Amino acid sequence: MKNGFLLLISLLSPLFLNADWLQFRGSLGNGGTSITSITQLSVKNKNSWKSELPGRGLSSPILVDGKIFLTASSGPKQETLHILCFSQNEGNLIWERKFKATGRTICHEKTCVAAPTMVSDREVVVAQFSSNDIFCVDLNGDLLWLRGLTYDFPNAANGLGMSSSPLISRGVLIAQVENDADSFTTGIDLKNGEELWRNIRPKGANWTSPVLLGTGKNQKVALQSTKGISLINPTNGKESWSYQNGASSIPSSTPVGDVLLVPSNGLTALQTRTGGNSHTEVWQDNKLGPGTGSPAISGDRFIVINKANVLTYAKNDNGEILWRMRIKGPVSGSPVATRSHLYFFNEDGLGQIIKLEEDEGKVIATLDLQETILSTPALAGDGLYIRSDKHLWKISQ
Repeated sequence: MKNGFLLLISLLSPLFLNADWLQFRGSLGNGGTSITSITQLSVKNKNSWKSELPGRGLSSPILVDGKIFLTASSGPKQETLHILCFSQNEGNLIWERKFKATGRTICHEKTCVAAPTMVSDREVVVAQFSSNDIFCVDLNGDLLWLRGLTYDFPNAANGLGMSSSPLISRGVLIAQVENDADSFTTGIDLKNGEELWRNIRPKGANWTSPVLLGTGKNQKVALQSTKGISLINPTNGKESWSYQNGASSIPSSTPVGDVLLVPSNGLTALQTRTGGNSHTEVWQDNKLGPGTGSPAISGDRFIVINKANVLTYAKNDNGEILWRMRIKGPVSGSPVATRSHLYFFNEDGLGQIIKLEEDEGKVIATLDLQETILSTPALAGDGLYIRSDKHLWKISQ
């Protein structure tokens, strides 16, 4: 039995080393991963690299089967949309696809059209842009379908730009397009790009992203707006339950098992009941409200960074605060974590690793990339992946 177990571990080791990171804030959508922690950062390591990007972007890299997928936008009006594929090991560009935006490209100067993070089911990758253009390509870059949502919804935009990242659940792409005018969420058949359903949503600028609760046939999608949370069936858009005590329009909710940590009245924990058809409020704490970035899960703990650049480490089950510390901000992206370490970059490009101990947090490593970084890192066993305004970086231990 022991030899069989060791053989199993040896076979699985490459999978853990090159674990996929399939969507915004990782494959679980909560910033957490169970891979071995990286405790040092070095751009001079032989396995580290940086690749120049053809345009700006706030989108995060995703990792699929040894490849990195990323978006960018370029041109005088950011009208050129790029989907890029890089080698995870060497950083060389494998392929690039360029499209022209069909919708509005007006954005605040701090953000850009390539703000939403891509999503993958390991067979295709989907890119959504602030212009409300959606492209589905296979892993080789061949276009499978596209949707220009502005043709059907000409008022679906806001003056600051859109940034909600798409989601895949049960063969359906979930695109959240919420703003002051045409505000809706739609479910699109991942196979052919046809709309399966559309829900009218509360009017109001909203930059949060949908998240998943549950697995398999019981999987549901949580939509967040300033009104609160709506839990829906991804195949038909029907609502299972709603939470109507309001929520943030910038940091997104964070799933952990059947519990959803919602940026509402600080932070509120909601637990799904009776097969996902109802919910109960587990706890609420007004001292735990996140700033711009969403909370990250680390085992049975979570981390939030508030607007004052204070990091809080607390328990998932009751919200008990274990410790707080001030970090070097400001931070726009969301932190990501293993069970023992936290990783994030501030807007000036300073990367920080914090060891998460029970009674305190310790900054054990920093790395200054000296470029503007507004995105969220992706984490794999062989390194940390981050995009700046000019480059995509792999930073190895």
